[in-house]
Amino acid sequence: MEMQTATPLVHLVDDDDDLRHALAQGLELEGVNVAVHDNAASAVERITHEAYAVLVSDIRMPEMDGMALLKAALAIDPTFPVILITGHGDVQMAVDAMRAGAYDFIEKPFQASRLYTVIDRALEKRRLVLENRTLRSELDGHDALSLRLVGRTKGIVRLREQIAMLADTDVDVLVRGETGTGKEVVARALHDTGNRATGNFVAINCAALPADMMEAELFGHEAGAFTGAQKQRIGKLEHADGGTVFLDEIESMPLDLQAKILRAIETRTVERLGSNKQIALNIRIVAASKSDLKVESDAGRFRADLYYRLNVVTLDIPSLRERRDDIPLLFFFLARDARARFRREIPEISPMLQADLMAHDWPGNVRELRNYADRFVLGLWRGFEDNGQGGAALAPSAGLPLADQMQAFERQVIAGELARNDGALKPTYEALQISRKGLYDKMKRLRIDYVDDAE
Repeated sequence: MEMQTATPLVHLVDDDDDLRHALAQGLELEGVNVAVHDNAASAVERITHEAYAVLVSDIRMPEMDGMALLKAALAIDPTFPVILITGHGDVQMAVDAMRAGAYDFIEKPFQASRLYTVIDRALEKRRLVLENRTLRSELDGHDALSLRLVGRTKGIVRLREQIAMLADTDVDVLVRGETGTGKEVVARALHDTGNRATGNFVAINCAALPADMMEAELFGHEAGAFTGAQKQRIGKLEHADGGTVFLDEIESMPLDLQAKILRAIETRTVERLGSNKQIALNIRIVAASKSDLKVESDAGRFRADLYYRLNVVTLDIPSLRERRDDIPLLFFFLARDARARFRREIPEISPMLQADLMAHDWPGNVRELRNYADRFVLGLWRGFEDNGQGGAALAPSAGLPLADQMQAFERQVIAGELARNDGALKPTYEALQISRKGLYDKMKRLRIDYVDDAE
């Protein structure tokens, strides 16, 4: 997913010149970009729906006070983070401000580190909001094929281009990919976006059909063809006439049946069991395998002639490990689907969760990711350290480059120490034997969420 690239900005509003300059100087020393305003109206002019920014304002000001500024900012963008500061506040004012939509409320006097911590968290939340908006706009703007095969990495873009080129042809296609990568999704995309969309799409799982029933299921039978065949039955190949036959896990098909399916593919005819009549078919064959059929044929476990007949055009589906940058966008897409099915809102997808998703090895590919998205929307999962199965922590993937593995390990160490200290930063950077600024920088780089109630 494309990260927010704009430089974050803090709009600091206070009519007290000395305090305003002191706060601005302190924030700039922490590496924060600050725009100072001596009145609320000036700040309102800079607030937009797309701004990667946070607003920090005093409450007691002439003309437009902080509460009015809060309402004006939220009228522009209801998610815009506003932090209010006052030296005259009371509990009720704090409650009113939070109910009105303030991100946080700080009463004077306060430590500069406290303000910086709140601003940092608010900017991180703002970044996440903007990223999620980008995800939504991308998904909403996609065509039908892009919504079936979500992603923008090179492998998935190339796959969509190949499907678009092949959809209106009648060429048979072999789809290869690991388990859970979406081989049937590709087959359905070839069918639904091509000139056979009005015909039947008949999916046959060759591994699920019992061997003694497979021939009758595929080719059909006449009444009395065998014991129990009381009436004529149309086979799945014949049922797909005018449409597409999807032979999933074709490597599981028995060798004797492979010879018969080869003849049906070559002649585009079937002969029902118990009949001598050849029935012409107008079908397209899409076969899928999680194994390398060339290796299987060389080993004698798959007919070489069937392999070469199917291998006219081969589409390779990349695994999630090969397109990690697509994972956040795909996870959000699957979460949207889960939201519609379960009628639940999508919880906040934190930067820490995004980092975990991209670091995980995903042996089950998209099918596994969908399961996690379902559990996430149901509120049953918040991350790999809380996976509902004993809380096993995420281990760096052996498939990642060394730098990525080191980054994932570093994030785990820091996140673990933060958890042990209930989110407090001071004992965390002391335990890790690094400076406060060093911890802040690492947490920003690793996108670690935190809540520090006291320094």
